[in-house]
Parts: sequence; C-alpha cells; structure tokens
Amino acid sequence: MEGHAGGVQVVSRRLIRPELPPEHDTTVHLTPWDLPLLTAEYIQKGVLLPKPPTGGETLVEHLASSFARAVGRFYPFAGRLAVAEVEDGASPPSSISVFLRCNNEGAEFVHATAPDVAVADIAASLYIPRVVCSFFPLNGLLPAVAATDSLPVLSAQVTELSDGVFIAMSLNHVVGDGTNFWEFMNTWSEISRSSSSKLEISPSSSPLAPLVVKRWFLDTCPVPIPLPFAKLEHIIPPRDHPPSPLQECFFPFSVESIRKLKAKANDEIAGGAATISSLQALLAQVWRSVSRARGLAPTQETAYVLAIGCRGRVSSISTGYVGSAVVPRAVKLTAGEILERGLGWTAWQLNRFVASFDEAAMRDAVASWPRAPEFANFAKLVGGTAINTGSSPRFDVFGNDFGWGRPVSVRSGGANKFDGKVTVYEGPGGAGSMSLEVCLTPAALAKLVADEEFMDAVTTPLTASVHVQATTH
Repeated sequence: MEGHAGGVQVVSRRLIRPELPPEHDTTVHLTPWDLPLLTAEYIQKGVLLPKPPTGGETLVEHLASSFARAVGRFYPFAGRLAVAEVEDGASPPSSISVFLRCNNEGAEFVHATAPDVAVADIAASLYIPRVVCSFFPLNGLLPAVAATDSLPVLSAQVTELSDGVFIAMSLNHVVGDGTNFWEFMNTWSEISRSSSSKLEISPSSSPLAPLVVKRWFLDTCPVPIPLPFAKLEHIIPPRDHPPSPLQECFFPFSVESIRKLKAKANDEIAGGAATISSLQALLAQVWRSVSRARGLAPTQETAYVLAIGCRGRVSSISTGYVGSAVVPRAVKLTAGEILERGLGWTAWQLNRFVASFDEAAMRDAVASWPRAPEFANFAKLVGGTAINTGSSPRFDVFGNDFGWGRPVSVRSGGANKFDGKVTVYEGPGGAGSMSLEVCLTPAALAKLVADEEFMDAVTTPLTASVHVQATTH
C-alpha cells in the first residue's frame, strides 16, 4: 500500500508505454483552442460499475492490458507537454512555446481500493460524497505545471469498492477535450469487453474514425505560437483568497421529464413554433432555479458560460480530430429578465446565442488569440452570479461496459470546480434522458434542492440519505 486518502488506499501505480504506430507524429504544436487551457485542471470523469466476477490482480491486470492497447491507438496520450524558448527574430524577446512531444514516456495507471465504500453510497446519494474526489488521479494538477515537470498527460485509476468498481481518468485538457476523453474511454471499454469474451478486437470493429493528430491552424497563425513570457509558471493565476466551501448534487432527469421541459419552453415561444433543444430547455431551467436559489437582485447581471464545440462548426475540423476544439462563450442577462420572462424566453436567448456562433465567429476568435493571449482563470469566477456548463449529453457514458455490465452511474472529480459549475451527461434512461452535477455554495445548493419547480423535473427516485458526507472543496 502506498497511502490513502478519504478511505481510498493506493495499492500500486505504473507507467504504461504502448507500442507506437510505425509512422507517427513526434511533435504536435498547440492551437489557440489548446493553449488557454494551460491553467485549467485536468478533465476528470469516471464510471461507477457493478461488481465484476473476479477482482484483485486478475481484474487489474486485465484492465491495465486493455488500457495499454487503447493508449496505443491514442498514442499522443503517452507523451508529455514540453516548453522551449522561441528565437526566431520575429517574436518578442523572452518568448516561449508549448508543444506536445509524442515520446511515449507513458500514461499512468493506478490501482486503488475503497473497501468501506459501496456502489449505493454513490449512486443513491443526492449529495456527492467527498470520497469520490479520491477516485481520481492527478488531483489539482495544472497543465502548465505538468509541462514544466514533465508529468503524464493521461492517468487512469481503477478503484475496487466493496461491491463494485470505479474507473476514472484524468486527461490533460491541453492535449484533448471531452470528445477525445470519451472516445478513449469507449475504446478502452470495447477492448476490455472484447478480450473478456476471448475475442480479439480488430481496427475495423471500432466505430471511431482514424485519428487526426496534427492540429488545425489558420494560415495566418504563427506555428508554434509564441507566448510572451520568460517562464511558463508566469501564466498561472495567483490565488488572492482561499476558495469558498462548495457542495455538489447529482440530479437525474428522465426522458419524459426532459420532453416536458422542452415542450413547455417551445410552447412559450411562438406557440411551439420555436426550435429550442432539450438541452437548452434544461439549462434554462437550471439558470432560473439557480438564480432564485442565489437570491440575485432583479437588476443583477448573470452570465451563462457555454462550451461551444468547433466540431461541426469549422469545416476543417474532421471526425477523429485530437485536441481541444471547444471555446467558452457567455450569454449575459439580468436575473429579473430570467425569472420574470419565463423558461421559454430564457431558453430562446441560449438558442439564439449558440446559433449566432458560426464558423466566421470561430475563425475571428482563433485569429485574435495569439495577439493577446488569455488563459483560463476560474479564480475570477467569484461573486456567485455566473453558471458554467461543461461536457455534453451526446458523449457515450453508459456504453462503457468493460465486460461485466453497463455503468450504474457517472461522476466527475474535484478538478475545475467552482460556484456555478454544472456538468451535463447523458442519463441512464437512454437517448433523451440527462443528468446534471451542480456545484454551488452550501446555502445556495440547499435552496435549489428545496426549489419545487426544479425538483419536480428531477424524476428519478433519490433513495438513500441526502445527509451523506457531502463534497467540500
């Protein structure tokens, strides 16, 4: 045993170095979509699985072997971020560049146990237990630090519970985004499931397109992009104050509940002739309910920050593109408008904003970033007025059967959590259902849980105790 945290004991850790493809990119330069995330913590998501027929070393070696084969396909995830001085005469003095070196130094694989934690402790709890954060590796790590210290860009942790398994991953957000994260998890689970039944997986059996490792740049963009800093640590934002205590809840929404929200939102706008999506209707409900729970004054401005995907909006981004391809953009309204004008009007503002962000807007944003680099700074999101939604209900979460059954549920780690962070997933009820993780101050979250309009939409029974020790960051 290496040590323990929150009831989780780390048994072992190792570096997985897969076979690399005969022809592979050795250096990957980073784009204006990748680089702002040098100051964002790793993507942390994991699936809660039922008890496998065999555990211990047999299970762990099987999962490590299938993980190695998945890393072999996604070989950049076995590399390291690196930093170099830029000396081309055209860049400002004391400039640096950051790039991904596909040197196969290895992805990390961690085996842990939590014998006192049961599947129901997590799946049946409204409040997310604190122990969940200990199911994830590389907690608190920034990509900028990982680049400076040559740390892994991908780490997986398999935690054996008393009656189940939690399989979690932490992926450097500069190296990949949520699409890449779940594509990797889907590949890993498919390999594990196929080899569990004594079948060899062939490349043609995977629905994934060939990987596109080389990043996309505008023709006018310098490659590599010079960053006007002498050292990479200079971009890390200072913490001027201790973080506020936070709590998280997990809210599932059935297909029928989502359908009702969507119908209500569309009916309130042009008698149902609008085209508000299910997700827009749900997020509008969240915005209204959270604004009410926070007690915002009618004239107070509140922002909803959406992660808008470049895939499907920028024609040059093909299926299989590896790298961050999302940009955050904020819709700003007053609390009074949101609460007084109703669900449909609020959802329509989200709808129109997303529709207005086309390829031209994407290209403009990409073109301007190298001239004035800005980096993610969640410490600025204080004051309790904004909501920030990440992830997507389109990601295949419940297809991740590693060979002994579909996931019971899904959770994220403690990375990038702040007052107003909302993570969206597909729901266990199949296409059309969704689930939300909502992170707020304890006082606001308690009011949200007491909000009848919001909780009426949360249709899955939440058994077990809501008094379980809640996550506090």
